[in-house]
Amino acid sequence: MPKIKTHKATSKRFRLTGKGKIKQRKGGQDHFNSRESGDVTRSKRRDISTTETLNRTIKKLIPYN
Repeated sequence: MPKIKTHKATSKRFRLTGKGKIKQRKGGQDHFNSRESGDVTRSKRRDISTTETLNRTIKKLIPYN
């Protein structure tokens, strides 16, 4: 049985926690952030967890993480 290739774009965007949950960084952090309020800026620093349907797809794309 051949090895499954890891989808590199997915592996850069999502991380697997120790308990098997998938975390992702919030989007929209790259530019145009000076007009955002301080609350929005601080909330963008946090990771968010993904939905169950997205988890199934991600686990297929990054099988060895």
